Amino acid sequence: MVGPPHALPYEAERLETSADPAPGEVVVDVHALNVDSASWSQLRNECGDDAERIAEHLLELVRRRGKLHNPVTGSGGMLIGTVAALGAGRSEPAPGTLLCSLVSLTCTPLELTAVTSLDPASPHVGVRGHAVLSAAAAWAHVPDDLDRDAFLSAMDVVGAPAWADAVARPGMRVAVIGAGGKAGLLSVAALRSRLGEEGRVLGLCWPPETVTVAREAGADAVLAVDCTDPVATMTAVRSAFGGEQADLVLACANVPGCEGGAILSCRDDGEVLFFSMATSFPAAALIAESLSSTCRLTIATGFLPGAPDLVTDMLRRRPELTILLAGPQ
Repeated sequence: MVGPPHALPYEAERLETSADPAPGEVVVDVHALNVDSASWSQLRNECGDDAERIAEHLLELVRRRGKLHNPVTGSGGMLIGTVAALGAGRSEPAPGTLLCSLVSLTCTPLELTAVTSLDPASPHVGVRGHAVLSAAAAWAHVPDDLDRDAFLSAMDVVGAPAWADAVARPGMRVAVIGAGGKAGLLSVAALRSRLGEEGRVLGLCWPPETVTVAREAGADAVLAVDCTDPVATMTAVRSAFGGEQADLVLACANVPGCEGGAILSCRDDGEVLFFSMATSFPAAALIAESLSSTCRLTIATGFLPGAPDLVTDMLRRRPELTILLAGPQ
C-alpha cells in the first residue's frame, strides 16, 4: 500500500496487487466488474458513451491505483470471479468457488490485463485479471438458480434493501428517491413486504421513463420529479402523503444534489437513509443544520449482516425483479 501514512485501503493512493496471498487472504480470478451507478454515470458522461474510451479509462485507472477508485465520485463497484488461491490459515471459500465480493473495489487490490466486453448501457464489464480479498472482506456465493447479471446487480446494492427492511416499520410513510434505479427498485420491493397494508411507499423517479420500473417493483404511488430540486421534491412527497412529510426517506439516486430534497421531505423525528455514492455528506449535515431539521441522517453502508440472504430470497420469491434489474437504470 502506498501512502499517505497510516492510510486504510480506501485512502491509499495505490494498493499492492501481488497474487501471492498473505495469511487469511483470498486471490480471485476476476471475470467481471459491476461498476457502481454513480461512477458509471460519470464515466459515460466523461467518455461520451464511447465503449473503447471507457475501457481505456478503466484500465488506466486500475493500473495507476491498483484498485478501481473513481477520483471524481470516490466510488468503485464490485467483482465476480473464481477463487484461485487461499492464504495460510484460510480454508474457505474453496478454490474454484464462484463468488462476488461484498467489499467496494475502492478498497480491493485489483490488477486487470484486459477488458473483454463493455456496453455503455450496462455497468457490467467483462475483464481478465485478479483481485485480493482481505481476511475481513465479505463475499457471497453466486447461486446456480439465479440470473448471474441480475444477482451481481443486486449484490452491488445489497445494503439498500437490507437497510430499508431493518429500519422501516409497519404503517410508515416512506419515500424512495431514485426508485427506478437498481438500489431504489430493490428498496421498494423490500419496503412493500415490510410495511404491511397500512404502510405507503412513494417512488420518486427521474428521468420519467423509470416510473414504470418503480411501479412494477411495488410502489403504491410513483411520481416523476427531478430530486435535485428540493422544493419540488418536498412538494411531491407532501402531495402524495396528504400534506404530511415522510417518516422515512431513502436517497438512492445516482446523481449529486439530492440531499436537500431528502431532508425537506422527512419529518423532524424521522430518518433519512443515504444510500448513494453521489451524496455529499457535508452538504447533508449542513443543509439539515440550516433548516433546523432534527431528522436522523444515516449513512446506509453496503454491509449489513444477513443482507445477501435477504436479497437472494427476495429474488427467488419475486422473479420479476430479475427482469427489472436487467433494464437500463
